[in-house]
Amino acid sequence: MARVLLLVLAASLAALASSKGLPVLAPVTKDTATSLYTIPFHDGANLVLDVAGPLVWSTCDGGQPPAEIPCSSPTCLLANAYPAPGCPAPSCGSDRHDKPCTAYPYNPVTGACAAGSLFHTKFVANTTDGNKPVSKVNVGVVAACAPSKLLASLPRGSTGVAGLADSGLALPAQVASAQKVANRFLLCLPTGGLGVAIFGGGPLPWPQFTQSMDYTPLVAKGGSPAHYISLKSIKVENTRVPVSERALATGGVMLSTRLPYVLLRRDVYRPFVDAFTKALAAQPANGAPVARAVKPVAPFELCYDTKSLGNNLGGYWVPNVGLAVDGGSDWAMTGKNSMVDVKPGTACVAFVEMKGVEAGDGRAPAVILGGAQMEDFVLDFDMEKKRLGFSRLPQFTGCSSFNFAGST
Repeated sequence: MARVLLLVLAASLAALASSKGLPVLAPVTKDTATSLYTIPFHDGANLVLDVAGPLVWSTCDGGQPPAEIPCSSPTCLLANAYPAPGCPAPSCGSDRHDKPCTAYPYNPVTGACAAGSLFHTKFVANTTDGNKPVSKVNVGVVAACAPSKLLASLPRGSTGVAGLADSGLALPAQVASAQKVANRFLLCLPTGGLGVAIFGGGPLPWPQFTQSMDYTPLVAKGGSPAHYISLKSIKVENTRVPVSERALATGGVMLSTRLPYVLLRRDVYRPFVDAFTKALAAQPANGAPVARAVKPVAPFELCYDTKSLGNNLGGYWVPNVGLAVDGGSDWAMTGKNSMVDVKPGTACVAFVEMKGVEAGDGRAPAVILGGAQMEDFVLDFDMEKKRLGFSRLPQFTGCSSFNFAGST
């Protein structure tokens, strides 16, 4: 019953697409120090993108009055629909009809949370017709106020977090409500330079490219607003890793921008490491250089001398990794997505074992895909049709090809 109520409340804040509404576009920047992604929000403020976050929050300087939102209101219920682990349980108490709403913004990197009031702010960006910016727009947004200590471990200069999850007060739902566009966003995370986020769907340039996207269902996981998909199998160089579909289904596959690498539950990680190591050792027979292992750099287990890896159009010359998703398509990763540079001369396989999680524990995802695995893809998070579209950018094409937010 509570789930139904939340869906009804979310629907009231996220209007269906209108022919008069235009999508809203913002540039995305990758912070080299933290590997997190930010968008400009307003007046020089930058917010960190959290694809699993249910709220928009930022620090308040005291000059921003709290919104007059009662604790018992539907908006307050949405603000507290997905409490973060370790945060206080929201409660209105006996004076619920008079008490103002308190939310609990959450730092996705440190796991810290803090109590804060809700306030009205604005998201300043450009509308787009798919070819060029049309006009600047101020999108009204309800956000949570947070103390400055909650910014720990976030990029320098950022003032908060923009949640992109499937929740009523995440940024996509609020833009959909204000602009009368679809509750949908497209994301292209850059390896360097500028990326782009487009709220409200298309149109996009290059329709022949974006219309040929592969799609897989978005899967709801009880108690979480994060975006999940289902995997049928994992392949290394077209050879299936010996992990059952049932094991992958237990806990599901979560998408995250707070990590620059993949986390695998132990029952998935060990078979993957064995398969990757075997495939890498077999590559010299096909003309690849002999990869020289070096001392691991935490949290990674498999690290190599970059001079011994060689390069091709897909990045480092390492075995390709394919994720066979529900729907029949493969999320294909070359060395550009499966390796991370950790220091000069050393690159590591960007797959890490989850800590503190038992093999087969369905309370944790089987796989968490990180930012590096989403970079240089165009991703279509369609919450209305409950599906995720994905398509790799062509060679020599970056996310900036979709970013026309620089001029108004």
